[in-house]
Amino acid sequence: MKTFIKNNILNFYILIFLIISFISISKASLYLSSTLGNLYFKQVIWFLVGFIFILFIRRIKIKKFYNISLYLYLLNNIFLAGLFLFGKEINSSKAWYSIFNVNLQPSELMKISLILLNSYVIYKFYKNKSTLKKKEEFKLILTLLFILIVPSILTFLEPDTGAVICYFVITFSMLYISGIDKRWFYLFFAVLFLGIIFFLYLFYFDQTKFISIFGTSFFYRIERILDWGSKSGMQLNNSLIAIGSSGLTGHSEIPIYYPEAGTDFIFTSYSSTYGLVGSIVLLIILFSFDLYLLKITKKLVNKQNKYTLFGIFSLFFYQQVQNIAMTMGLLPITGITLPLISYGGSSVLCFLILIGIVESILKEKKA
Repeated sequence: MKTFIKNNILNFYILIFLIISFISISKASLYLSSTLGNLYFKQVIWFLVGFIFILFIRRIKIKKFYNISLYLYLLNNIFLAGLFLFGKEINSSKAWYSIFNVNLQPSELMKISLILLNSYVIYKFYKNKSTLKKKEEFKLILTLLFILIVPSILTFLEPDTGAVICYFVITFSMLYISGIDKRWFYLFFAVLFLGIIFFLYLFYFDQTKFISIFGTSFFYRIERILDWGSKSGMQLNNSLIAIGSSGLTGHSEIPIYYPEAGTDFIFTSYSSTYGLVGSIVLLIILFSFDLYLLKITKKLVNKQNKYTLFGIFSLFFYQQVQNIAMTMGLLPITGITLPLISYGGSSVLCFLILIGIVESILKEKKA
């Protein structure tokens, strides 16, 4: 029995996430358009499809995924570029393909490609070496930055700022764990700080030049992000009301409307329904899941697999923190889903495929 539980821990987490997602989306359905159909039923279907992917992926040696990672990366870049010609516009963003009324988002699949390709590249640089010389480290950084910048530009133009941030989190977290000299990070953040100062100076004191350089659309996107601290906007205000009024045990029904109740603001739907007690339980579940991924990562001897698992852990952890914090006004609203809980076929598939990769790594470890 103990062995059975140990071998199926990830499956238990998937089942828990499915139940929480199903309940939260069904509660949010009161404020969802009827044209969207039965979202909680669709979510179950996406979980089933994702689980089939897991069964398929876990049977394949992880090395095979590393070997085709460049081709997956190039293919996903083609998909991202194709959005400008064939993409379906939703909420002023061309980020989806609509195939037989099923929306697929290439930026979610790009997260998988980045993790696999970054792991492949980092491992190649360190192969047969315990450390890298400064010149080799600089070359590694430039290579990873190039891999990062191409999909970031394509995704940013959709526009999908949230996904771009995820790309950066993946790349820099994997680079950090690679063993590279940490002084590169100090240099990067120093340059980034100066760049932000100059950027903000233009934004606040020379808006004409800012718009001439970056465009009007980008100006309004940055304005939205920088205004998050004022807690302004109907979506955030209503989210705060729904969460703040839920008390210890929550409402029988969500008391107030807010947009994206089943997707970006799914935590509001859950917290409003189950109150402080339910929210703490959910946070404990998410934390224990992340801790489990981190525990596996630390135990791995194979460095390439370690890079991959840490990238997966970082993505899960970042999106959980960002999504929950933005519903409470603690971080800017960036349109990032709560992994395996928010509705979204592409997001669900992305994270279940990543869990399949984790299981493939675990299977290799036991062999």
